[in-house]
Amino acid sequence: MDALEAGLEDVRRSPADVGRVELVVRRPAEDEREVLAEGTLDCDHGLLGDTWRVRGSSRTADGSAHPDMQLNVINARLAALVAGAPERRQLAGDQLHLDLDLSVANLPPGTHLELGSAVIEVTEQPHTGCHKFAARFGQDALRFVNSPAGRALRLRGLNARVVVAGTVRPGDVVRKRSPGSG
Repeated sequence: MDALEAGLEDVRRSPADVGRVELVVRRPAEDEREVLAEGTLDCDHGLLGDTWRVRGSSRTADGSAHPDMQLNVINARLAALVAGAPERRQLAGDQLHLDLDLSVANLPPGTHLELGSAVIEVTEQPHTGCHKFAARFGQDALRFVNSPAGRALRLRGLNARVVVAGTVRPGDVVRKRSPGSG
């Protein structure tokens, strides 16, 4: 826990308005990860080749995929902090790792993010740490991201949906657009 708390200041220094895509990760099957040089974001399917649609959701009445949970987005600095080693970052299970302040104050629901040629929208659906996150990164990491400060900063990440289809690559610029700005 001490190491996580010591790294929090670096996470807090993430850029607020213009950041960068650090990692694009596809989940082709349960517990499998593919780090991509380029991903295609689709309004109906999320990240093409990802299992979001077939996995379904406990948050829908019929168990189908939740439309506001197409994409899981995590702060790249936080992912690096909990992973310990660069090759473990993708184990978080998030498709997009962004060097951007993901806090609720900075990215309220409805905020659009331009990345690559795509645009995604932050949704209201919470993204919280679960038993899989704890199994991969430890109970301290789970407590850290789910603490009151962790939730306000969205240390576990956020959910989003694709509003403009396009491609995204590591190194692409991410630009925040305020809710209602188009």
